[in-house]
Amino acid sequence: MARKVIKTEKGPAEIKPQKESVWICMCGLSKNQPFCDGSHDLCSGEEEGKLYEYDEQGHQREVK
Repeated sequence: MARKVIKTEKGPAEIKPQKESVWICMCGLSKNQPFCDGSHDLCSGEEEGKLYEYDEQGHQREVK
């Protein structure tokens, strides 16, 4: 069965049923998918309703 993660926020999603929290990437930029590696800090300046892409160095570019 396929599962989907629906992005609702720019930060990571927390999964709590373990002894320690597990953070799941919601921005799509983590190099450690599906886990968060803090890359969401790059997208903190994104404007709502616009689409962006990032290169290997983390530089943001708006996609038209």
